[in-house]
Amino acid sequence: MIKRFIRRVLGLPSEATQRVPRARHGLQAGAISPAAAKVCTVLREAGFSAYVVGGAVRDLLLGIVPKDFDIATDARPEEVKPLFRRALIIGRRFRLVHVMIGGETVEVSTFRSADPDTSEKDEHGRVLRDNVFGTQEEDARRRDFTVNALYFDPASEEVVDFHGGLADLKKRMLRVIGDPETRYREDPVRMLRAVRLAAKLGLTLEAATRRPIAEMAPLMERVPPARLFDEMLKLLLSGHASACLRQLREVGLHKGLLPLLDVILEQPLGERFVTLALAQTDERVLTERPVSPAFLFAALLWHEVLAASKARQARGERAIPALEAAMDEVLDVQCEKLAITRKLTATMREVWSMQPRFEGRSGSRAYRLLEHPRFRMAYDFLALRAASGEVPAELEAWWRAFQSADAESRKAMLLPDTGPRKRRRRRRGRGRPDAPPSEPAES
Repeated sequence: MIKRFIRRVLGLPSEATQRVPRARHGLQAGAISPAAAKVCTVLREAGFSAYVVGGAVRDLLLGIVPKDFDIATDARPEEVKPLFRRALIIGRRFRLVHVMIGGETVEVSTFRSADPDTSEKDEHGRVLRDNVFGTQEEDARRRDFTVNALYFDPASEEVVDFHGGLADLKKRMLRVIGDPETRYREDPVRMLRAVRLAAKLGLTLEAATRRPIAEMAPLMERVPPARLFDEMLKLLLSGHASACLRQLREVGLHKGLLPLLDVILEQPLGERFVTLALAQTDERVLTERPVSPAFLFAALLWHEVLAASKARQARGERAIPALEAAMDEVLDVQCEKLAITRKLTATMREVWSMQPRFEGRSGSRAYRLLEHPRFRMAYDFLALRAASGEVPAELEAWWRAFQSADAESRKAMLLPDTGPRKRRRRRRGRGRPDAPPSEPAES
């Protein structure tokens, strides 16, 4: 203990720290992006240390192409910014520097301390503010998982490993740094991150990392809704949403915590629909095709809206007003814990409200629906409903053919209008005021 205290005071690395040469890990400097390499070079030439850190190192070691690169350095934000022509200091809880080089943005963070005495926490142990600079070893200690606490030095091509992250990667294991209960109290979102990373990377949760999750799950209720929304979006758009949700159920991080998870995981009527939606989303993410969060959330909540709408209709409400009220009801519940943005909820409402309109395939109604700005998204939603057996496949096939047909073919496809005709109101005062009333026709 005395040795650890002396090393900490003097800023010396611990005895467990390893500087692993390239021959043992195989990662080369050429694997990082040109922008990240330039940031490291500029910082190093200015007399500072600079390492690629976190998820980028982890992914490269697993043979995955990183989406972005983060740099950790001993330079303070105000020392980093003047070194680059396009750089911006951002953040409140964490002050970071975003360096823009070409079309890439590299995030540069200063080594931070993990001293619990200097962190501002709430009564439950959640860290509110810990923007205290420290050493590289302290920076590694405050990171969440061992596989995220690896530092790659492009100059020497060494990986600096403070917590056995390289060994854990070889064992395909995800392990939290430090005492799991303490770390989850500091930031309950780490429990969601553990599930997401394990599913995404194909890792097994270490027993001690997994054990407290079910018991500590209620801590999620104290996480700000906006942060929960961001984390849920990452989980659902990870490319492994189905696996993530199965893992959430297995570790006990679902029932009663987030209404969205209850809807997804405890959905008897819409299980096939939700399964298809998640599989479709995973496939699009993995093939690098665009995914609409509004479409995904609309799909995940559709059967909750449908159930609420049917309940209202059973109480005597008309179909369309019942659907509108059901949308409000479901979104109010979801947005209380998950800050789904107004832009997304507006799009979701449009997609939902257009579904009954697909039943109208006669007259001008079909043309008006086809011209709606959200038609394509709403049609894709209809196709998902047809694939799950919720609506007849013939309905989706008709709209698929109608939208690609020429004008004459469309006219021929229209069905007879069998709906009730609206009575046209006569306008008073039409015609000449002195005109005599029309006489009845002779029989």
